[in-house]
Order: sequence, then structure tokens, then C-alpha cells
Amino acid sequence: FIGDQMKKIKTSTYVIAIMFLVMLVFGLNISQHHLFSSDNTWSQITRFYDVLKIVRSYYVEEVDTEKLITGAIEGMLEELDPHSVYIEPKKLKEISEQFQGSYEGIGIEFIIQNKVITVVSPIAGSPSEAVGLRPGDQIVKISGKSAYGITETDVQKKLKGPKGTEVTVTVRRPGLKDPFDVTIVRDRIPIYSVMASFMITPKIGYINVGRFAHTTVDEFDKAFSELEKEGMKALLLDLRGNSGGLLDQAFKLADRFVDGRKKIVFTKGRIPESNSEFYASSFVTKARLPLVILIDKGSASASEIVAGAVQDWDRGLIVGETSFGKGLVQTQISLKDGSALRITTARYYTPSGRLIQRSYEEGLLEYYASAYNDDDQVEGEQDSEDSEKPVFFTDAGRKVYGGGGISPDVHIKHQTISRFSANLIFKRLFFEFASKYCARHPELKGDFNGFKQNFQADKAILVEFRQFVESSDMEFKEQDFKKDLEYIKLMIKSEIARNLWGSSEYYHIRIINDHQVQEALKSFDRAAQIAGITFAGS
Repeated sequence: FIGDQMKKIKTSTYVIAIMFLVMLVFGLNISQHHLFSSDNTWSQITRFYDVLKIVRSYYVEEVDTEKLITGAIEGMLEELDPHSVYIEPKKLKEISEQFQGSYEGIGIEFIIQNKVITVVSPIAGSPSEAVGLRPGDQIVKISGKSAYGITETDVQKKLKGPKGTEVTVTVRRPGLKDPFDVTIVRDRIPIYSVMASFMITPKIGYINVGRFAHTTVDEFDKAFSELEKEGMKALLLDLRGNSGGLLDQAFKLADRFVDGRKKIVFTKGRIPESNSEFYASSFVTKARLPLVILIDKGSASASEIVAGAVQDWDRGLIVGETSFGKGLVQTQISLKDGSALRITTARYYTPSGRLIQRSYEEGLLEYYASAYNDDDQVEGEQDSEDSEKPVFFTDAGRKVYGGGGISPDVHIKHQTISRFSANLIFKRLFFEFASKYCARHPELKGDFNGFKQNFQADKAILVEFRQFVESSDMEFKEQDFKKDLEYIKLMIKSEIARNLWGSSEYYHIRIINDHQVQEALKSFDRAAQIAGITFAGS
């Protein structure tokens, strides 16, 4: 009897401990009335503990309780929405760095190519650039130990480190017979948001924003000012593939274009604390230039906030494809063990009242798959009727469409390529070929403008590239090669430009035959018209 009572007391103690842990984790102030409310929380917690106890007592093998609890938490969040997630301590620091704007290390963009660390590009101004690392360099040893077969996580651990500390890497460079050692002194490394900025025509500037981190608006302001000095009279803002980031940076970037205390975005949640409104400054913070924003199916969250505000206030023209449709506000709540919950607390709405979030009721797989399905909107069609989407109106009375994501004013589909060409990118064969080609042709590095105008992937280069592909483990497909020939030639030239100069020059070449960019350049007269701006053309 006493033993049974002790077991009951112990069981009750565990249940109560779990209950209070739940309350502490979520910072809730739960009264007894709420605890035993209609959702039957107490009995559900008891049920969870009963299952955990049975598994620990009777499962055929020893169980890892921490692993079980983590799995239970992740499973619980999956029942909510696609963007509420649990972040383990070891992942939290890595994720946080993506938005901080800097980290400490040697400063390289890299991939694991054929189980070897391969430099994609040294980051501008980093220690790696200072010691002369180049795209295509292979790091075969770190601190004297082989790096063959290393994981990306281990690369981060070994190459990142406190500012001022040293690490020696052994480098194998295309064109050189023997590897060589380089000692690199770690430093603070910026994480750039502006991937490229340059004049795309004598009057039109181009800025590509790849993410929204702490330094995004500062980087944008600097790029904008530099382009103004070069004569910029209109701006093409490329947000394609930008999956979002920090709300305050999205709000501030939209504020660069929208003025007069106009609403930029608002949020609605279940509790009053989740409801908020964000308004623009009362004055223009940037010169009022004609604006075209490029979006695609990879543009999400913060990108959609910027595009939605610009569109609703008729400040510019949105061109490309309907964006992803991620309009859920995540609040990150830290847990005592160093992990965190990133939980949805509200939804984003554009100034006209459009809900940015796309439906996820049909499940996670369908949610992600449907975002990348080709829609049936006619290319180039403007302000088209779509009976399946709710209609809203901009400040000037133009029709815009809700139902998830930002529908562009001018619909331009992305360029389609064969699976063969897609695999050339996935396997990084363009990049690898370019690094080897540049190693044999150092004379190419000179005036970039001359390279841009005169260099072509001619017949000899294409033969060499074909032989390179055939020597890899990838099947060569003649028909697809011919079909995508112009695209393949452009990719070869782009990767050579990246190898010789850097990422900005890579983008500069890539957009030469970028169908969406070239069509967007035709939209500036209309962009100026809806914004009430005089524009003399490109």
C-alpha cells in the first residue's frame, strides 16, 4: 500500500512538474480556471506523461528521453503551421548569425565538392581575400589534418573562431602541381545583404537584395547613394529568391519609397499584443525615382511586405511571378536549455488588407509544392481578372489580388531550362569548369567592361566544356545541350566573371540574358506613370 502510494505521489509530481514546465516555457500566467478549461489541458498533459512512462519502461531498447521530448515538441508544432519550429541549441547560434550581419572567421563562401571544401568566393575585405584565396581553391587540410569527407557543420567549427586567432589551411589550386599552406588570421566577417549593385543602363540602377538582416538597409542606402552618383534616374530592385528575414529591415526599406505617414504593413493575432501597425515616415527618405520591383516564387515574408506596400500605394510596379506567400509573424522565445521556439503569433497584411499568407490546410508537402507550381496567368498580362482570388484596390483604384503572396502587376515567367542544365548547376560543374579555365588563362583578368562586351563562350570553349562534363559522373545529353546552348554559354561566362572579379560581376553578366530582368526594363514608363513621376526613358 505504501509503495503504491509512493508511486502515485511520484507520478503526480512528474505530471505537475511537466505542467509547470509548460507554463514556464510559454511565460503564461495560468489561473486554475484556465488550467482546467474546456480544452482539457490537464488530462492531455497526463496522457502525454503516461505514454512517455510506458515507452521508457517497456520499449525493447534503452530510450533517449531528450530525443523523445524533442520529437514530441517538433510534432506538436507541426500541428500548428509550417513556420512554427523548435530550434535546438546547436542550431540556434548558426541561425542567429544569418541575421546579425557578421561573424568571426576566415571569410569564404564554400561548397563541399566531391567531398572536398571548395572556395566559391572569398568575401570582400576578409582575411581569405587578403591572403589570396581564389574561387575554385580546394582546402584539403585544416591545421595539418585531412579535410576530405568533412561535413559543412565541421567546416564551420574548424574555420570560424575568435578574431585574432590563426588557422593554417592546405590549399590545392587548379593549375598548380603541389598544394601549399596558408596561415589565416581570423577577423570579423560581414554577412552582406546587397548581393550586387550597378548601373544596368545609363539611367537605370540595379540593386539585388538577397536577405533582410541587421545591416540590410544600411547596405541599401550605401548602394543607392553610389548609383545616384553614377547618374541613376530609376531603380530596378531585385527581390527574387529573397526568403525574408527581419521585419524592421523590411519596414525601413519600404519606408525608403513610401512616405506621408502611410501604413506599410499591419499584423493581426489572437491576442491584442500581437496586433500592430507600421507607418512610413512623414517625408521621403530617398529621391522619388521610378521603381520596379522584381519578385518570384522564392520571394517571401519581408520581401512580400516591401512589394505589397509599394504596390498598394502605387509607388512602383511589381514584375515577375506571384511570390511565395509567407505572411506569418514568428516570435522567438528562448528556453532555459539554450534552445528556442519560433512560434507564429500573428499574420501580416498589406496596407489594402491583403493577407500575405498562402493556405497551408492541405498539408506541409502540398504547401511547399504548390508555391512552385506554374500558374496559368498569361505572360505580360497586367491587372488580369482572377475569379479564384479576392480583389482589393490600391490607393489609386487599381485592382490587386489577395489569396496568398503578392501577385505582380506584370507577370513574367522565369526562364525554363532542361533537367540536364539544372543538374549542371546542382553539381556545380559550371563553377568547377570556370575555376580550372581561369587557372589556365590568367590573362583574362583585366578590364571587366571589356570582358563583358567582348568575351564569348566560343566553339573552342564549348568543346572544352563538353569534354569536361563528359569526364564527370554526369550523363551528357546532346539534345538538351543544344536546346539550352545560349543559357549554357551565359552560365560559363558568368562563372568566369565570378572567378576573376567577384559576385557583383557574376550578377552583372547573369542578367544580360535574364528574361525577367529584360522585360522589367520595359516597365519603367508605366512605373513612373502610376507613381506620378516624370521619366525620360532608359
